[in-house]
Amino acid sequence: MQVVGYRSTPEPALHLADDGRVKRLGLAHGVELAYTLGERHCAGQIQNDHHIACSAAGAPKCPSHERQFDESTIRNRDGEHAVYLAAFAPATFKVGITRSERLETRLREQGADRGARVFTVADGDIARDVEEDIGTDLTQRVRVATKLDGLGRAVDGDAWERLLGEYEPIERFDLEYDFTLGEVPVPETMATGTVVGVQGRVLVLERGGTVYAVDMRDLVGYELTEGADGCERQASLGSFG
Repeated sequence: MQVVGYRSTPEPALHLADDGRVKRLGLAHGVELAYTLGERHCAGQIQNDHHIACSAAGAPKCPSHERQFDESTIRNRDGEHAVYLAAFAPATFKVGITRSERLETRLREQGADRGARVFTVADGDIARDVEEDIGTDLTQRVRVATKLDGLGRAVDGDAWERLLGEYEPIERFDLEYDFTLGEVPVPETMATGTVVGVQGRVLVLERGGTVYAVDMRDLVGYELTEGADGCERQASLGSFG
């Protein structure tokens, strides 16, 4: 059984493949995961709900399948697009673009804490030009490590409002992910623990009194065996209280 993909919203899940069949492993709050990570290799390709395996060493995708994935997900530039700003706690702000009807979904896929539509344009080409212009002052990409550092923390509201004051937001989003944290989780790659929640592509697990943050992309490609792993894990200071 291999992790071949994931979904972050609206119903978070890992996608597992076994002998060509693909199944969904839901990641709702309270779900118990008990899997041990084995070898990691290319996650292959899914066509018509059937998994085509690949034994190449590249992970999560080998160069060939990465190219196919990129080609299949090239943005459709036709139709109305939104240019948006996104906030990641405590004070990282980015600009991005997406099709208008996907705006809130896109913010949630990225794990943003707040968002705002600042422009609506006719198509993706115009949106890209506007994004590039704003991108001279704001980042267009936020590293997962930065998002991990902000989990469980509040957005600097004053800084966010100052940024929005430079624009005239068309609509605003305060995004909730149905879980709270008392401390910043410990970064880890594992598939054992109790699901606390999912924010963007970050899966939060509780295990042995410590809360861990797992980048689900880092799970893709791993072979899984059933049964909790027995590895020693870094514990948070709070677990010794």
